[in-house]
Amino acid sequence: MDVIDAHGHIGRWSAFAVPDGSAESLVAMMDRCGVATACVSHLLAVGPDARAGNALLLEALEAHPGRLLGWAVYQPHDPQAPERLRDLLDVPGVIGVKLHPEVHETALDDRAYTPAFEAAAGRRRLVLAHSQHGSPWSDARHFAAVSPRHPGVPLLMGHAGLFPEGLRPAMEAADRCPDLVLETCGSRMTARHLVRMVAGIGAGRVAFGSDAVFLDLRTGLGRVLLAGLPEADREQVLHGTMDTLLKGIV
Repeated sequence: MDVIDAHGHIGRWSAFAVPDGSAESLVAMMDRCGVATACVSHLLAVGPDARAGNALLLEALEAHPGRLLGWAVYQPHDPQAPERLRDLLDVPGVIGVKLHPEVHETALDDRAYTPAFEAAAGRRRLVLAHSQHGSPWSDARHFAAVSPRHPGVPLLMGHAGLFPEGLRPAMEAADRCPDLVLETCGSRMTARHLVRMVAGIGAGRVAFGSDAVFLDLRTGLGRVLLAGLPEADREQVLHGTMDTLLKGIV
């Protein structure tokens, strides 16, 4: 099975214990787990330096073609970000835009992110955004507000609300927004929640993600492998949804 991890990272983060954040370490773990491809952003880009982190991302994509695909981080407070993002999205292996409203302290439906969605639309790329139930920046209501503004742009809701109480609002948002896809990673996601998600919105609207190297790839993958899902739904979550979204990009 060609497992695709929709939500991964390389690099390090000050508040997390990341023993080895290198691309080489991640690819080695992917080999152990049978994961064909991981879609990653660089944590330096998510955090203090989007320009330097995105440059390191491109180096990793070049070193591991096909195994790693890239999310280019958009920093809404950088006045040159729109132009830089358009150039990044033209690089082979870069599949879309990573937004982190919590780190940026900018609501996902704020117009500051509009250039990122417009660049993704113009180049037929994807958008992945962090979500967090109850947040003033990345609650499910922000996804439900912004997705209809950009029809045809696939928007992945990273963590599907993050907290257990956020799962229902995330599913309700996905039910209202045809371009919204829920992604599974997070330490609070359980196999039971995954089964509920698939039953509620269908496996074709759910994509597997691990949050490696923040979290252990083996934990996220095991959750899907051991969940009480029909095999066809399990395969859809593990690779089918991303296969469809990536057609024409890679």
